[in-house]
Amino acid sequence: MSSSKTIYADFRARIFEALDASAIAEMDRAQLTDQIDSAVAVLAQNYHSPVPSIMRNGLVKNLVDELLGLGPLQPLMEDDSITDIMVNGASDIFFERDGKLHRSELSFVNERQLIEIAQRIASRVGRRVDESSPMVDARLDDGSRVNIVLKPISLDGTTISIRKFREQKISLEDMVKFGTMSESMARVLMIAARCRLNIVISGGTGSGKTTLLNAMSQYIAEDERILTIEDAAELRMMQPHVVRMETRAPSIENTGAISQRALVINALRMRPDRIILGECRGPEAFEMLQAMNTGHDGSMSTLHANSPRDALARIESMVMMANLNLPLTAIRRTIVSAVHLVIQVSRMRDGSRKITSIAELIGIEGDNPVMEELFRFQSDDIQSQEKISGQFLSAGIMQRSMLMRQASYYGLQDELLEAFNGSQK
Repeated sequence: MSSSKTIYADFRARIFEALDASAIAEMDRAQLTDQIDSAVAVLAQNYHSPVPSIMRNGLVKNLVDELLGLGPLQPLMEDDSITDIMVNGASDIFFERDGKLHRSELSFVNERQLIEIAQRIASRVGRRVDESSPMVDARLDDGSRVNIVLKPISLDGTTISIRKFREQKISLEDMVKFGTMSESMARVLMIAARCRLNIVISGGTGSGKTTLLNAMSQYIAEDERILTIEDAAELRMMQPHVVRMETRAPSIENTGAISQRALVINALRMRPDRIILGECRGPEAFEMLQAMNTGHDGSMSTLHANSPRDALARIESMVMMANLNLPLTAIRRTIVSAVHLVIQVSRMRDGSRKITSIAELIGIEGDNPVMEELFRFQSDDIQSQEKISGQFLSAGIMQRSMLMRQASYYGLQDELLEAFNGSQK
């Protein structure tokens, strides 16, 4: 008796050969399901081995999933407990649940099917992925972020990495419940967002930088004009006056590319109150600092770094990428005058995410930026194998703090002091 994978491959080849792509585009899921169901019934009747009804139903669902969704990956996409999906070739599919990686029993029929689905993902957002352009960042219709790499760059087959979009927006209060931060830290971050501090969120891949940025953005006033700039749009602002911009990859003729730097420069001409840069990763850092220094207080961005001080060094390197021949001292002074808070987010070995540091830039001594750590996570000396334990500590806030000055300007100084006093009880 033929295996289910062999039967699926046979039915898939025959049905796909007969399908009219333009007709499919005009059908909804129910109509397409009816069409595929009829085709599968005819093929099953004439197949050389029996095809049970339960298998026929599975074939119909899988074929519809492939035509309208992500094929074998669709069940993982529909599972709300899964946050990341990783494909390492046709037979190796992994997913992350509760911060832990698991291997899936699902697989693609073959490498050809995997490549076709990868190309369909890219084409839906006007991008392409093939041998001449084997890497692409894209996003799905639901906002999930996708990275695709083909052979020969990926030696063992096509890889797809999906960071799933969370339908439910996570708030700072939710993050307190999850143990990501203390209640006092959440209150301080709410105030920092409300009183227009320039904030950089630093952390590793999958540490929760964008989640925290989305959560903090909820405290931006509704009468502000916000511009968001991203490679793949995943920020979700709740305010009514938001302009969203996304970079564009070059065309097949290698023309028409729009970089983040070009978008930041253009954003400055659009009368923004705040600029939210999804991830700072190159020469656009210089324009972002200029924006922060020229009246666009309350701007925010994320970047990859392992500590607040590493984040400053990373910004220095990105400004140098702009080829402006600025002396290092001038770059550091620009950073100190532009950035107010650096928030470090870390993914712990137990899969949990924690804010390990909130540091404020308070000035420069000689050539070195001076930072004051407002909060930090201190892990316990003795740890269990299953779960990271520790406590969030604070040394309080200084009167010369920019956070304190801004809070006073907005009439939030008492609320700020109460938050810090609560952290020291």
